[in-house]
Amino acid sequence: MSSISFANALKIHPQAMQIRAVRSEVLANNLANSDTPHFKARDIDFLEVLRGATESSLSMNLTHKAHLPGAAAEDSRLKYRNPFQPAIDGNTVDAQIEQGIFTKNALEYNTSFQFLNSKFQGLKRAIKGQN
Repeated sequence: MSSISFANALKIHPQAMQIRAVRSEVLANNLANSDTPHFKARDIDFLEVLRGATESSLSMNLTHKAHLPGAAAEDSRLKYRNPFQPAIDGNTVDAQIEQGIFTKNALEYNTSFQFLNSKFQGLKRAIKGQN
């Protein structure tokens, strides 16, 4: 009898939920700063970050025992959004566009959550020996 592999059962949905949660924070920050002069809207390229999370990461070789292991900064995955029409004060947040993107991200988060919930329900039934 083989053991249950959560990675095989859940696929990419746990990583997708984490990325979407971080993206929600970024988008909410954009909306909160829609009236802040010179604020630049930011976003995460979801597919790029997910691809990076699912592929094997590149490791850095240490050439000396005193060297610190390399790690990318969290902000490296944030990109600036190109505005359709920036405000006179330099703000690049378009509240309507941000709200639409935020809503779509929330729906996709809920979709991943529902998928994971159904997977866990199925695993629970399998453990109990139910159909």
